[in-house]
Amino acid sequence: MAAEKKTKKARKGDDRLAAYRGKRAAGKTPEPVPSEGPLPEGDDDTFVIQEHHARSLHWDLRLERDGVLVSWAVPKGIPADPKTNHLAVHTEDHPLEYAAFEGEIPQGEYGAGRTMIWDRGTYETEKWSEREVKVVFHGSRVSGRYVLFRTRGDNWMIHRMDPPADPDAEPMPGVVRPMLPEKRDRLPRDQKSHAFEFAWDGRRLLAYVEGGRTRFTDGRGRETGGPAGLGSRLGQALGARPAVLDGELATVEGRETYLLFDLLYLDGRSLLDEPYERRRELLDGLELNGARWQTAPWYPGEAAAVREAARDQGLPGILAKRLDSPYEPGTRSPAWRRLPA
Repeated sequence: MAAEKKTKKARKGDDRLAAYRGKRAAGKTPEPVPSEGPLPEGDDDTFVIQEHHARSLHWDLRLERDGVLVSWAVPKGIPADPKTNHLAVHTEDHPLEYAAFEGEIPQGEYGAGRTMIWDRGTYETEKWSEREVKVVFHGSRVSGRYVLFRTRGDNWMIHRMDPPADPDAEPMPGVVRPMLPEKRDRLPRDQKSHAFEFAWDGRRLLAYVEGGRTRFTDGRGRETGGPAGLGSRLGQALGARPAVLDGELATVEGRETYLLFDLLYLDGRSLLDEPYERRRELLDGLELNGARWQTAPWYPGEAAAVREAARDQGLPGILAKRLDSPYEPGTRSPAWRRLPA
């Protein structure tokens, strides 16, 4: 105990926040920049995880320890399953006031971008050394036993020691072959049981978003690249929510746009067996509308109006999709019809 008290006293004599202050100028950033002086004393039991939309989306894990917040940047977020370890890069200590910080760090300043609190709570320390930190989190989104272990330099890994946070979670599919419509000349008889969309005849592109990162497959299920910057921006829009999206790249008002029209996986759940209507409702709820992507509109039961609008816009056709249809990967299904405008 005597040795432990001496260590803490020596630490208080150091300026633990020198590196933090050196990267920030009070008045130019809304972040707290305390003046040099004695560090506050706490109970070493507070943690915060901040979602940081900087040049590259990441999550900042901060643990209260000896008057500062010891910090790691976690590019893919906190792992929810013990089968997956995530990189955690040790960064400079932050002041305790940072545990309440949310806001926009101006362009040109260190860490420019939007920061928001993703989770916060208390934690218990099981082990704390220069190479290994074992803790138990008690938060609203993250709870359970975790270990951070150093691999090389400032690079650490974070591992969940408890069973999966959601034992029923399904892994994201590696590849989904797109569902295709049958070509027909006539509208379905029961139009009220269908929703209608515009046919753009663009380039089919499925997006797999996880941990703020995105990969794409094409209309044949082959790995492919998307337009420059689309993957990172779409990843930022979804944040920590894993999802598989179906859509196409098309020219809208003279600009290449990723039009999203289906949602196949979300938050650890496959949606392939869910009816089209439910998938579209969930997709709309994500509010994915940005400068380079849009959620495509759908119109239940409104065949005539959609067809007339398609003709007026010079579009090649429309799509009729049964409201109760599941997603049938790799199938040209009669549940979807491609009709000329």
